[in-house]
Amino acid sequence: MKELEGKTALITGAARGQGRTHAVALAREGMNVVVTDLHEEIAPVPYAMAVADDLAETARLVEAEGVKALSLTVYVRDADAVDAAARAAVEQFGSLDVACANAGIWAAAELAEMTEEQWQTVIDINLTGVFHTIRAAAREMKPQGSGRIIATASTAGRAGMANFGNYVAAKWGVIGLVKTAALELAPHRINVNAVCPACVKTDMMFENQALYHVFRPDLEAPTTADIEATIEEALHKLPEPWIEPEEVSDIVVFLASDRGRHITGTGIDITAGASAGWGA
Repeated sequence: MKELEGKTALITGAARGQGRTHAVALAREGMNVVVTDLHEEIAPVPYAMAVADDLAETARLVEAEGVKALSLTVYVRDADAVDAAARAAVEQFGSLDVACANAGIWAAAELAEMTEEQWQTVIDINLTGVFHTIRAAAREMKPQGSGRIIATASTAGRAGMANFGNYVAAKWGVIGLVKTAALELAPHRINVNAVCPACVKTDMMFENQALYHVFRPDLEAPTTADIEATIEEALHKLPEPWIEPEEVSDIVVFLASDRGRHITGTGIDITAGASAGWGA
């Protein structure tokens, strides 16, 4: 019997990147998965967003593991839509056992030049969207007396990061939100944690020219090799530029399983050594 067989997960931002690998990893352990994402461009995000075919591919990959997928278009800014997705998980599959609040974006600028739109959009999706997801999941999990909620934070939730004040503020907020939710939901046997990865090889980072220019403004046309060198020199301590999204998903599966039953209210760092330079 698979570790999570017969249970149900809900994942936001599941069309690609970490959301997709979380969905597949949980499906591989026997979970039915509700996969959600938004299929439209978001101003002022400077890179292409996922499209409907991306989410359909995630659902296909989930079902290739021998379980069921339910695909929903959900904008995490819309509390009603998030609530409906959590209810749909229970209506379709009988329970909501794991919720991954994963949807996130970036829109970089120096604070002195950051627009209201850049600030508010990132806060709305990366922090308020996580609040909407935690709240929706908690409402379904409390009557069950069990559940696991896992939010995607970041190394940016542990330290400052020039040009990413909105993103940093949101990710620090996610960790505080996780700790508060863990206290409130512990009596209901609901665990709440965050994963805090460094540079993950996803569409948000890898071969993303908009981000490359933020990391290396001194270069007219920075290459992937330029960025990898910058990551190794300035952030990761292990001599590797990228963390694979599947590595983060392995931690998500652990937190979702009985092996993680006594872990709640914390953030797990997956940083290739970046966290070695922080305070204990």
